[in-house]
Amino acid sequence: MTSKKQNADFLHVGEKLLAWYRTHGRDLPFRNTRDPYKIWICEIIFQQTRISQGLNHYNNFITRFPDVQTLADAESDEVILYWKGLGYYSRAINIHKAAQQIMNDYGGNFPSAYEDILKLRGIGKYTAAAILSICFGAVLPAVDGNFYRVLSRIFADDFDSSSSKAFNYFSELALMMMPKNEPGHFNEAMMDLGSEVCRPRNPKCDECPLQTDCLAYNLGLTTKFPVKSKRTKVSDLELTYYFVEFAGNFLIRQRGDDFIWKKLYEFPNEIRDDFKDNISHQKTVTHQLTHKKLTIHIYKVSPDDEKLFLEFASEGGFTAISLEGSHGKSFPKPLENYLTTI
Repeated sequence: MTSKKQNADFLHVGEKLLAWYRTHGRDLPFRNTRDPYKIWICEIIFQQTRISQGLNHYNNFITRFPDVQTLADAESDEVILYWKGLGYYSRAINIHKAAQQIMNDYGGNFPSAYEDILKLRGIGKYTAAAILSICFGAVLPAVDGNFYRVLSRIFADDFDSSSSKAFNYFSELALMMMPKNEPGHFNEAMMDLGSEVCRPRNPKCDECPLQTDCLAYNLGLTTKFPVKSKRTKVSDLELTYYFVEFAGNFLIRQRGDDFIWKKLYEFPNEIRDDFKDNISHQKTVTHQLTHKKLTIHIYKVSPDDEKLFLEFASEGGFTAISLEGSHGKSFPKPLENYLTTI
């Protein structure tokens, strides 16, 4: 059981962090708003994308979809297109569906209750806490990988950060430090500290405002934390695609909601027997996803009969499109890269 004195000491650490943040916090466009829609979009974009890589994408997305209704009313293809370059396209699909939920279930007003926000497609505990603390002043830690790393080092705590109980465990530690009058700024400060100073490798301990309070640093064990026992299991998957082209047009089809690359466009993955004399191997590439290592074989198929080309398109539900026209579609990265070589 933590004593009141210990709680006061931990709160002092949180106040030091806030003082550092007021001087060193990053000047970002979404830091100048408390609009829950914009905070939501920025949190989803930057969950798996560095600020430097995703800032232009955020600005372009918000310019095109400035509010919930604009996003909800858009075609899914356009939403995915504006996500192009960020990867993890399921996030774009989820925010589009969540925007429609907000319009249908909450009259277009972003919900302000934790349970209601968690009902939105693609929003978990971290994102809900970030929105509520930043926009509504709720005393909730937005616990993510940055929090696990910073807190485990400060407390030299070997609790397994890959455990299903890690979110609740580190939330309790964060609450000991969180000044109750500035929960949003505290969460943003933790994000900045974890991203810019308390990095996974080569942490900048000499620049850390919490250096004297950090048990891991004082014990010379900074790189030993956080502890993570579970490793992501990666499976191998082999895919074959056929770039079927006739008179400057090639065939594409949109993927469904299942498996990988949801709603993106792809080439045919099988061909007619009477096309096999027109095949040439183009390239084999590898591509890494979170849980899968892909080996992708791409073949070029150039049928010499327009009728057969159109029949194949009709039978397989494919659309014939020009290279210029394909710029308005979103493809998996390996196929997008292939199109740049044509």
